[in-house]
Amino acid sequence: MARRLLWFLLVPFMPLMAQTGGAQSLITKQAIWKQPLGGAVIGTPSTQVESVVVVCDGGNLKAYTRQGVPLWEYFAQGRLTPYLTRSREGTSYICRTNGHFIAINRVGRELWRVNLGAPLTGQVLIGWDGRLFIPTEKKIFCYAAAGSLLWYQALEHSIALNLREDTQGGFITVLDNGELLQISPFGEIRPQQLVAIPAVVVPITTPENGYGLLILYKNGDTELRGGSYPPPPPLPASPLAAAGRNGRVAMVLADGRVLLLSVAEGGILWTKESNVTPEKSSGNPVEETGMCYDERGIYMLSKFGAAGFTEDGQRLWFIRLLGAASPSAFSDEGLLYSGGKDWILYAYGIENRVRFREEKLYGPAPEGNYGLGNPLPPRRSDYYNRFNETGLQTQLTFIDKRIRAGRVGADEPYFTTYLMEVAGSVRNSLQVSSVRPPVHFQHRIEAVRLLSSLGSRELLPFLADLFTHDPEPLVKVAAAHAIGRIGVDPEGVALEAFANALFPPGALVKDVQALIAVATAVGSLCRFSGPPLSDTGVKLLIALGGSEKPLPVRNRARQEILSLYPGSAH
Repeated sequence: MARRLLWFLLVPFMPLMAQTGGAQSLITKQAIWKQPLGGAVIGTPSTQVESVVVVCDGGNLKAYTRQGVPLWEYFAQGRLTPYLTRSREGTSYICRTNGHFIAINRVGRELWRVNLGAPLTGQVLIGWDGRLFIPTEKKIFCYAAAGSLLWYQALEHSIALNLREDTQGGFITVLDNGELLQISPFGEIRPQQLVAIPAVVVPITTPENGYGLLILYKNGDTELRGGSYPPPPPLPASPLAAAGRNGRVAMVLADGRVLLLSVAEGGILWTKESNVTPEKSSGNPVEETGMCYDERGIYMLSKFGAAGFTEDGQRLWFIRLLGAASPSAFSDEGLLYSGGKDWILYAYGIENRVRFREEKLYGPAPEGNYGLGNPLPPRRSDYYNRFNETGLQTQLTFIDKRIRAGRVGADEPYFTTYLMEVAGSVRNSLQVSSVRPPVHFQHRIEAVRLLSSLGSRELLPFLADLFTHDPEPLVKVAAAHAIGRIGVDPEGVALEAFANALFPPGALVKDVQALIAVATAVGSLCRFSGPPLSDTGVKLLIALGGSEKPLPVRNRARQEILSLYPGSAH
């Protein structure tokens, strides 16, 4: 009891060293807020859009604003792995230790869950279009944001290194036999054999040499694959974590030093003491340490403290954490979050500089796209018999079977192109050089349904356009349902199309089934992404519930509103 009391007294008071005029002065830094959690934090807190979410060892997830105001809590009814990932829309993805993978929206409501058969062994990655790359010990799964399985890869050996984005929209990992795998977003694997299992692999992009991989081994050796630059010199100690930016790599070493090297310049630019040396711990130092490298500077983050540096090596600050239960996290607003062994979450105001963000409602925009929303015209697209009844049905059935089996894989770009061509055949008929029979609307509806199962957010502009311009009401219905099933609309493309259909000068949609489909889709989008998307969505639902609308439309709109506010039935 006395030891626990000592931790409680010590943790809020943190020694913070600031560099002023070349001299260092000791400043006592106290948490700007703290919140009791009812359990210890496991894993790194997730910061995004002025909020923080933590996983607790009691099997619950808790979210707070940057001011410390509780937002929501979710109980998983079982123990959780320490890996938490949040999408751009604020969806939290977690996994129970029994392999149940769960998606929770930004207001704490469960969206869907699947059984992976085994627990996570590392962080889940989010692809450019919202897809999820999920690692278990000997499998990697790819799910659409709405929960459809796109592909999976069974591995002969266990994963030894956490998945990491490769700047090409895919990711890299290393197996315990020393094999490095570069995996495309569609599941295609390019293996390379390494001399040993590395500590860190960092994707590198330079204007002169394009893409490459910097491999950092545990003994300090370095290797560069791709490009024509020579490898940097050996490191002075084993690396624990690293982050790359503009051809440079910042890393923290096992002895606590922070180092910046340049691939283009072929050497180490500077090495600095972080003054946050990892203490002896029963945990994995790699799991307890992280690096952040952005336009503000370079930040070393660990279970034992954190330190910030400018890109030219000047120290900004450092802080030692006493009694932390998990690694710290640094937010875009300059707050440092740490979960203590005393079951309290602490927030420290470290910097006044805020990271620049164009979009404040959601997380950072993706770095690129997979081209699924604007595919190249297929070969023989103007062939007269391309969409004859028999061949068309055979192809749609084949694609449907592949999607149901979770084996879309490398054929996804082709499937997407074909389905978009079928679904938009009436819309695009004027662009085809030859006259050919129109595709029956039932096949167009089926193509739209299959597109929704693929689930890429890159399809939203196409589906919104189809809803707006296709003359067949049932195709409009299918397009609206597809948008709702995909579930994400961070740019508001779909909501804008729905608004144009309801309000002047548009207000062209009068079909009852189409209006019901719009209400259903809007409710789905709001439930998936929560506020602020739901603010716009509720306005649409209120309009659909107006007295001038047909009774079935009003009833559906009311049901969707009540689903967003489950406690307001009366």
